[in-house]
Amino acid sequence: MEPNLAVEIAGLRLKNPIMSASGCFGYGDEAADFIDLAQLGAVVTKSITPLPRTGHPPPKVAETAAGMLNAIGLSNIGLDAFIDIKLPYLRGCNCVTIVNIAGRTVGEYVHLARKLSEQTGVHALEVNISCPNVEIGGLEFGASEEGTARVISEVRKVSKVPIIAKLSPNVTDIVAIAQAAEAAGADAVSLINTLIGTAIDAKSMRFKLSNKFGGLSGPAIKPVALAMVYKAARVLRIPVIGIGGISSGEDVIEFMLAGAAAVQIGTACFAEPTIFGRVLEEIRTYLRQRDIDDIGTIIGKVGDA
Repeated sequence: MEPNLAVEIAGLRLKNPIMSASGCFGYGDEAADFIDLAQLGAVVTKSITPLPRTGHPPPKVAETAAGMLNAIGLSNIGLDAFIDIKLPYLRGCNCVTIVNIAGRTVGEYVHLARKLSEQTGVHALEVNISCPNVEIGGLEFGASEEGTARVISEVRKVSKVPIIAKLSPNVTDIVAIAQAAEAAGADAVSLINTLIGTAIDAKSMRFKLSNKFGGLSGPAIKPVALAMVYKAARVLRIPVIGIGGISSGEDVIEFMLAGAAAVQIGTACFAEPTIFGRVLEEIRTYLRQRDIDDIGTIIGKVGDA
């Protein structure tokens, strides 16, 4: 008998714990040539803002020794175009769709949440209060308990679907921020977003990113993400979704042992667009070898050395 990979997040039953990470998978349709979206537990879209954004000028991405830096600047087609052009495709994919939203003000978050949560095919909202490479909004809210609570509580009032708070590692106490999100009405939290970093070209004596600073992702941040997931999961009553440097089935298992109920795969998609199928098979192999018939039984089960 095949092990059961289904998990529940914020009242949503996912066929497996693997999600795409916002910003690394476009709107879903771009990846359809590489993977059947129905294979995923959920598709998480790139951040949607009320109006279209061009983001930062190039270069927007720089490779690092163990990952990458990005300073995209939340470029996207905007709310109306997403609803009219992208959402119809996602509705036909037989997948759980989670729309990531980002705003410059609390009012913008509320507007996005109200309109998107009314749309057929939007199953949850991931509230991005942790983007490190925009000047207004984003981390401005997620860097404090008060800012986090303000956005989440207002979104909670208008959203008709579950809300997931996406949190930043660029804070003093991730647990306090996560608790503020929970108290304000979040149904789950996802962590971590990228770490702030930069890269300089010694030959040209210039920054490698037009924005100078960007978000560091990939294998380099996995130990930080694991630690923060473990700390948050120990105290929260709502589910934790783990993000950061995941590129194998073993990585997924580690995050779930730390307390994550599901995970998101992001940067690894750029190097291996078909990664999801491989990771799922590696998870099944891990569970079979240990006679574990339900992946949910390993959540939070990490032991001491």
